[in-house]
Amino acid sequence: MSYRERSRGEPPARRTADPAVRRANTRRVAGLFRPYRARLTWLLGLIGLAALIGLVPPFLLQALFDDVLVAGRALDLTLLNWLVAGMIAVPLVSAVIGVAQTWQSNRIGQGVMHDLRSAVFDHLQRLSLAFFTRTRTGDVQSRIANDIGGVQGVVTNTATSIVSNVTTVLATAGAMLILEWRLALAAFALLPLFVLLTRRVGDRRREIASEKQGSMADMSSLVTESLSVSGVLLAKTYGQGDVLAARFRDESARLAALELRQRMAGRWVMATVQSSFQLMPALVYGAAGWALVYGVGEVSLGTLIAFTTLQTRLFFPVGSLLNIQTEVQASFALFDRVFEYLDLEVEITERPGARSIERAALRGDLRFDAVSLRYPEAARDALDEITFHASPGAHVAVVGETGSGKTTLGYVAARLYDADRGRVLLDGHDLRDLTFATLHEAVGVVSQETYLFHGTVRENIRFARPGADDETVEAAARAAQIHDLVAALPAGYDTVVGERGFRFSGGERQRIAIARAILRDPPVLVLDEATSALDVGTEHLVQSALRDLARGRTTLTIAHRLSTVRDADEILVLEQGRIVERGTHDDLIRLGGRYAALVARDAAPVHSEE
Repeated sequence: MSYRERSRGEPPARRTADPAVRRANTRRVAGLFRPYRARLTWLLGLIGLAALIGLVPPFLLQALFDDVLVAGRALDLTLLNWLVAGMIAVPLVSAVIGVAQTWQSNRIGQGVMHDLRSAVFDHLQRLSLAFFTRTRTGDVQSRIANDIGGVQGVVTNTATSIVSNVTTVLATAGAMLILEWRLALAAFALLPLFVLLTRRVGDRRREIASEKQGSMADMSSLVTESLSVSGVLLAKTYGQGDVLAARFRDESARLAALELRQRMAGRWVMATVQSSFQLMPALVYGAAGWALVYGVGEVSLGTLIAFTTLQTRLFFPVGSLLNIQTEVQASFALFDRVFEYLDLEVEITERPGARSIERAALRGDLRFDAVSLRYPEAARDALDEITFHASPGAHVAVVGETGSGKTTLGYVAARLYDADRGRVLLDGHDLRDLTFATLHEAVGVVSQETYLFHGTVRENIRFARPGADDETVEAAARAAQIHDLVAALPAGYDTVVGERGFRFSGGERQRIAIARAILRDPPVLVLDEATSALDVGTEHLVQSALRDLARGRTTLTIAHRLSTVRDADEILVLEQGRIVERGTHDDLIRLGGRYAALVARDAAPVHSEE
C-alpha cells in the first residue's frame, strides 16, 4: 500500500462532482461576488465603455479608405487629421480605462479571496476535535494554501476577463453584422463546433486538476509530517531518511506527471481552433473576391478592411473565452475541494438563546449525569454511564489503564466532545445550553499533548488572556515554577520557543503550559497528565503550584502517575469506559480492588537484567 493510500484521511473528496453538485457550486462561486455588487457595477461600466471604444478604430479605417484616401491628392485634409487624431486617442483612452479596470477587478478579486480564506479558516475553527484527530494536518494546509491559492486567478482575473471578452464579442459581432451581414454569418458558422470541443477539453482538465490537488495534498502531508521536529528526530534515530526521501520523490514524480497531463489535455484541439481563427481573414478576402467576380455582391475596400479588423478583434476574445473555459473547468475542481470543507457539518454548536454567565458568577460546580459517548466506528462506548459530582473547589481524580476513557472524560468536561447520552452540568446548567464564551471562561485544560506555537515565551503564556500585562504574565510563570528559568535566559520572556517549543525540555514546556492555564484562571481546571513530562524534583514544585492554583476552584485530574492524586477528594477508577471503583485514596486501598492493584504496580521497583 502506498503512502498516499495509507495516509489519506477525511473528508472523502468528491473527486468528480456530479452535474447537480457542479451547478450548485457554480451558483456558490457566483455568490462569492454578491457582497461586491456596487464595485462590480463600476467594473461592468468600465468593461462596456472599453468594448464600445474598441469598436471605433475599424470604422475610422473604413472612413479613411472609403472617404479620404480614395480621393487621392484631392483628399479632405481636415477629415484626415480628425481620423488620425481619433486613431491616436483611442488607444490612449483604452489604456487609461484598462488600468482602472485592472485595479477594480483585482480589488474585487482580493476581497473575494479574503472572504473565502476567512470562511474556510473560521469554519475549520468551529469543527470538533474529532475532525482533526482523523484528518491529516497536511491535507488541511493544502486546502487553504494550494486549493484556495489555485482559484485566485479565477476570482481576480478570469471572471473579469470573461465579462470583458463576452462584451467585446457581442459588440464586435453586432458591428460585423452591420458592416456586412453575409460575411458575418459565414465567419460565425464554426463557432458552435469550437465551443463544443473546448467544453470537452475543460471537462477532462477538471478531472485531472482534482486528481492533481489530491496529489499536492499528499505531498504537503508528507512534508509536514517528515520535516517537523518530531518527524526529523524519528527519521534520524531510525535511519529512515532515505525512505522518506524516496516517498517524496515518488509523490513529486506523480505530481509532475499529472501537471503534464493537465497542460497537454486537449492541446491538439486548441491548436486546431486557433489555426482556424488565423485562416478566417484569408477566407473572407477570398469570399469577397469570388462575390465580385460572380456578381453576387460588391464590398468596398474600406468595408473589407474594417470587417477583417473587426474579425481579428472578434477571434481574439473568442479564443480567449475558449481557453478560459478550460481553465475555469479545472479551477472548479479546486472550488469543489474548498466547498467540501465548507460543507462539513459543525458537530458542536452553540444553541440559539444559549446562556451567558459572567466569570464572577461561575462557581465551578461540575456534574456528570449518566454520560455516554462512542467514537465513530468504535466497537464499544468510550464512556459508559459516567456519573459523578465535583462540588465547587473539589478535587476529583480519574485513573485507569490506557484506553479506559480518562482523556475522553476530560474532553467532555470541556465540551470538546458532546455526550451521546446523558448530561454534563456546570453550576446546574447543561454545557450545551451555555455560550462558548462562558465555557471558555469556565473550563481550562492543560493537556498531556503540550503545544507551544512558534513565538516568544510571553506570547505563548499570554495566549490565554491576550489583554494581560507583563506583570500578570510573569506572576503566572512564577506560580508555575518557570519564571526563574525564563528570566535567566538572554532574551528573557522574549525568547522564541521554536517549533512546538522544542528549544525547551518537556518539563519546561509543560510548566509554560501550566502558566498559561494559571493566567486563564478558570473556575474548573482539567489537568490531563499535566505533570507527566516532569522529573520528580520538578514535579513536586509544580504540584505545589497546582495545589495553590486549585485552591477555591474545581479540579479534574486525569492521572497515570498515581502519586499525584493521593490527596484528591474523590478518585474515580475507569475500566473500558465505566467507573468500577470510587472513593478516597485510603478507602480504595482498604478496598483492595483495581485501584490498589494499580498503586502496587506503580510503586513496584523496576528490575534490570545484567
